[in-house]
Amino acid sequence: MSAGLEASGRLIRPGRILAWTLLFIGGLIMATPLLYMFSTSLKTSGQVYDLRLIPADPTLKNYVEVLKDGRFLRWFLNSMLIATAVTLSNLIFDSLVGYTLAKFRFRGRALVFIAILSTLMIPTEMLVIPWYLMSSQFGWLDSYWGIMFPGMMSAFGAFLMKQFFETVPDDFLEAARVDGLSEFAIWWRIAMPMVAPALSALAIFSFLGNWTAFFWPLIVTTSRDLYTLPVGISSFSAESSIRWEMIMTGAALGTIPTLILFLLLQRYIVRGVMLAGLKG
Repeated sequence: MSAGLEASGRLIRPGRILAWTLLFIGGLIMATPLLYMFSTSLKTSGQVYDLRLIPADPTLKNYVEVLKDGRFLRWFLNSMLIATAVTLSNLIFDSLVGYTLAKFRFRGRALVFIAILSTLMIPTEMLVIPWYLMSSQFGWLDSYWGIMFPGMMSAFGAFLMKQFFETVPDDFLEAARVDGLSEFAIWWRIAMPMVAPALSALAIFSFLGNWTAFFWPLIVTTSRDLYTLPVGISSFSAESSIRWEMIMTGAALGTIPTLILFLLLQRYIVRGVMLAGLKG
């Protein structure tokens, strides 16, 4: 009996209650804008300024209207193509850079790593003009390639992959070399499966960053057919009358791919956090 009371006492001690209360309040504050977005997408134009989360007369008419609009589907596909291509590029090239820096010893390796990390301190806004000049010189303005090329590799991704590749035992790699595998095969077949949690985290960060990118796609594109979803949705506000219910509906539909990606990869991220804690 006393053991049971002690166990229950540990479960309901004040510190635990306070921690869960703060987590609940913080989660509620963060989720409120998202809930309001979905709520507004179910309202008519006359109910938009009604701040109740549950609409008095919910309707799916806005979703039908948005999905019937060919522009929205085009913008959605543009964002999906660009975000997927850039994410795959980051997974491959950042992994190659991270593997090289972690597992090869060559002169200037530390200098290269410092140079890569130093780019993280440069604000994106300072890079827009060089990117635009490059796009203009190479004829990439108003093209898919012009939108994608600044994000094809990332310093953060290279840093993240280097840190995880350093945890891969060298004995495994040496055994593969003795068996006659090429260095590329070792990277692909031995090292990459062992850093799956880092790849999952990088995939989510890269996809989300490019899916929600607004500033650079707005600058480099002039054709409405090449608009990404954030740029396209923002163009709704430039029309004759601002229809907030349509903007919220488009934004609600735009969150679906990121939610699906997170649900598919979250277990790998949790596993990576657990592994990092055990190694620490």
